[in-house]
Amino acid sequence: MRRILIIGAGQSGLQLGLSLLAEGYDVTIMSARTPDEIRAGWVTSTQMMFGPALNTERAYGLNLWEQQTPHVEGLHVNLSAPPGERAMNFFAPVEEYAMSVDQRLKMSTWLELFEERGGTIHYQGVTTADLDGLTKLGRYDLTIVAAGKGELVSAFDRDPSRSPFTTPQRALAVTYIHGMTPEPLAPMQHVSFSAVPGIAELFVMPVLTLSGPADLLFWEAIPGGPADLWQERRDPTEQLKLTLDLCRQYTPWIYERCRNVELTDARGALSGRYTPTVRRPVADLPGGGLALGMADVVVANDPITGQGSNTAAKCAASYLRSILDRGDQPFDRAWMEQTFETFWTGHGHAVTDFTNALLQPMPEHVQAILGTAAGNEAVARRFGHGFADPNSLRDWFFEPDKAMAYIASVSQ
Repeated sequence: MRRILIIGAGQSGLQLGLSLLAEGYDVTIMSARTPDEIRAGWVTSTQMMFGPALNTERAYGLNLWEQQTPHVEGLHVNLSAPPGERAMNFFAPVEEYAMSVDQRLKMSTWLELFEERGGTIHYQGVTTADLDGLTKLGRYDLTIVAAGKGELVSAFDRDPSRSPFTTPQRALAVTYIHGMTPEPLAPMQHVSFSAVPGIAELFVMPVLTLSGPADLLFWEAIPGGPADLWQERRDPTEQLKLTLDLCRQYTPWIYERCRNVELTDARGALSGRYTPTVRRPVADLPGGGLALGMADVVVANDPITGQGSNTAAKCAASYLRSILDRGDQPFDRAWMEQTFETFWTGHGHAVTDFTNALLQPMPEHVQAILGTAAGNEAVARRFGHGFADPNSLRDWFFEPDKAMAYIASVSQ
């Protein structure tokens, strides 16, 4: 039986670990926190997952919150121009519903499930020196790093050919709330996306958290701009107040729905910023060992397209197939590099292009797409599908000529 070590207990690490257990592998996971510590901790993400990513969980019986979680039927897109006035809006449906489960709930439960299903867990932090020692022992056939934060990420070199940014492109602030009222223009469950050009984007998402169904408000502010109030970590109560102040000023249609909101819990807030980066997939350790990076260790995109957990789930599914296909052959450098390239070609490249495109000032052809979608359900539906499958955007969204040709075809 092949032995695999996974360092990190997030979406990608736990999903891969549980899937490998089901396939008969001996799997050990190293987690910096226990389930109780995760449940009692701060929120960590927004984690809206669309149909294709959710299906990778369902394949191994990991969809434990299917009935309790709000089923998101699409995106409600709003454009503010000038700030404070809603100039345009449309609803972009998705083919399969999406869901967001607070990772404090999800990862703590998956850790317990991993142990129940026969996996081995060591609760400890891992440094680069520890990783070097673990790979030298020869105890494991394959070591995978799935911890996208902390010192271990530095073991993987930045790939400049795939990393156009050298500084953070957005300042991020997420606040979990109860008490938000429905959107009258789109009464079904949806993700609301409001663009305030040159200043910020605001997302509103239904979520299942520790205290039940809720919503989250997520500001993505251009660094140094008037909506960038997140240079330092705020008390959650203060963060909620500032979040609502920005809503009042820039997205009053959202503020009207927030008259009676309150924090879901004392740790229901997150803020920060980081530089979108693609890293090389193999860490060369001082003792001669190798480790394979996965998900946001090697492809860390800004969350403006809501793709983080989707990418992690799809990476876990892609790596699983590569491991199963390898059989008894060694997990050497060539295999590690090819395993990453398979994932990059199948998902990572498209989602990185999609995310980086939305971080730029909105080009004319994208403005034309959104304007057309406001009056054309087929275009709106195709745009919504791009969030579920970014590869579907390649033949019409990224390039101005293709975009304008598509718009001309549907206009006729």
